[in-house]
Amino acid sequence: MSNEIIKGALYVVATPIGNLSDLSDRAKKVLSEVDFIAAEDTRVTGKLLMCVGAKKSLISYHEHNKREKGEEIIRRLKNGESGAIVSDAGTPAISDPGEDLVRLCAENGVDTFAIPGPCAAISALSISGLPTGRFSFEGFLSTNKGERKRHLEEVKESGYTLIFYEAPHKLRDTLSAMYSVLGDRRISLVRELTKINEEVFRTTLSGAVKYYAENNPKGEFVLVVEGAKPEDKKQFWEDLDEVAHVEYYLEKGFERMDAIKAAARDRGVAKSVIYKIWNEG
Repeated sequence: MSNEIIKGALYVVATPIGNLSDLSDRAKKVLSEVDFIAAEDTRVTGKLLMCVGAKKSLISYHEHNKREKGEEIIRRLKNGESGAIVSDAGTPAISDPGEDLVRLCAENGVDTFAIPGPCAAISALSISGLPTGRFSFEGFLSTNKGERKRHLEEVKESGYTLIFYEAPHKLRDTLSAMYSVLGDRRISLVRELTKINEEVFRTTLSGAVKYYAENNPKGEFVLVVEGAKPEDKKQFWEDLDEVAHVEYYLEKGFERMDAIKAAARDRGVAKSVIYKIWNEG
C-alpha cells in the first residue's frame, strides 16, 4: 500500500521497548504526519516525539479512561482526522487497552493499519531456546491468588510454549504459583529487552524460585515457559473410578465388553481386572 497517510484512519504503531534505534522509518513518518496520537502515557510518548523531532497533539488513552476517550477518538476519525495509537513500549493492543480502540474502529467502519515493530513477547520467544512453532501469549497473571491459580490451571495441559509478562515486584509470587500448578518445567526469564542490562536466564521453575528467593528481581520480565509434555497431560479418566470409567464408554454407545476393554486399555491393565471390578460394583 501507499505510504501516504489516509485521512479517517487509525495507525497502530509499535514503538521501541528500550532501544530508540528500533523505531522504523515508517513509524517515524506516521507519528510525524497524523493529526493526533493516542498515548498510554503522554509524558513517555512526548519524549519519544522529541527524539524524532515531531510535535503532535496527544490524547491520554489508558485503562481508566478508555471508554470516554475511545468515543472521542472515534468521533475525530469519522470527521476525517488521521490518528495513531501507541503504548509506552512495544506493540499496542497486545495486553493493552489499545485492543478496545481497535475494536471500536472495527465496529464503526474506521480503517486501521498496523505499523509493525518491537514486541516484547515475540522478541523474548525468539531467544528463549524453547519451542517456537506453537505458543500461547497469556499476558499478565492476576494478583488475586485464586484467579491466578485458575488461569494457570487452564493452561496446565497445553503443549504450547507459554508466554507471560511480569513486573519485578510480583515475580516471586508468580514463579511460586507456576511451580505449584505447572510442575517443574523449563523456563526462560527474559528481562530488560534491548536495554543495557538485557538478560536471558534459562533454568527450570524450581531453579527460578530458588534463585529469586536469594536475589532481588530487577527490570520488566517476559517469562517463556515450556508447554506440557504428552506424558504430563492429565487423562480424562484420571478422576473416574473403574466403574465410572466403563460407564463413560457405555454412555458413548459402546457395548459392555467393548467399554470394559477400552477402560482397561486406558489404564494399562488386563480387561479381567476391570471386568471383575465392574461385576462387583
